[in-house]
Amino acid sequence: MIENTTGFILQIGAFGIENIIVFIVSLLIGAFGIFLGAKVVVDTEDYTYALITALIGAIVWAVVGLLLGWIPLLGPLLVFVAYLAVINARYPGGWVDAAAITIVAWLSVLVVLYVLAFLGVTGFEAAGVPGS
Repeated sequence: MIENTTGFILQIGAFGIENIIVFIVSLLIGAFGIFLGAKVVVDTEDYTYALITALIGAIVWAVVGLLLGWIPLLGPLLVFVAYLAVINARYPGGWVDAAAITIVAWLSVLVVLYVLAFLGVTGFEAAGVPGS
């Protein structure tokens, strides 16, 4: 009985490690998208800053999604506005620049994920950039 419990705990631990690795890789890809968006839109070149922005954005997306995402039509819009607020707060410019950074980030992440999925390296998702 102890072996079964230990085996079960090890399986949960391995599953957790895989999830953590997927999250980190997805976060790095999402940060790359934000980095490119910020470089194109506001001429800012700091990958570490983009990585922190992606992490904050992913957390805000998850929390607001849990709290308000269930509201039909309005919930997803509020979640996206909360994400845009993170980009707006972290980068110079206003809401239009934040939206432009997000669009460039989303498009660049789609390209990266498409190439990685085509090569069989990963699935088609990334943390830190909505809808990817």
